[in-house]
Amino acid sequence: MPKANPVERWQATLEEAGELTPEIVGRITDIHGDRGVRAIEAVGENRVKSYRDFTIVVGYDDEYIVEDGGCTCKDSEYNLDADDPTERCWHSLAVAIARRVGHVDYHDMWYSDVRELL
Repeated sequence: MPKANPVERWQATLEEAGELTPEIVGRITDIHGDRGVRAIEAVGENRVKSYRDFTIVVGYDDEYIVEDGGCTCKDSEYNLDADDPTERCWHSLAVAIARRVGHVDYHDMWYSDVRELL
């Protein structure tokens, strides 16, 4: 069995704990730096929202769709190596954290319908 990478390790620890402990926060910020800090802030500010069709993270200037660890933000598109699990934008990190601590704001509607109203 291959050894888990550092991201899989903090995710498994967080899944087991069900909450952000100081140790887990430290591991996330050690691995992901400022992106980890911003992700934790977004979770704390309830900016991870799940709709019937997408999971959204409300950013500072826009809302970003996060699916299967990928994100529609420019950071993901231009700056990050998709093959390196430690290189993830803060939006996808926020979704990974929020899901494991049960801190996703669920909306029983289609995001595509909501987006049309904006």
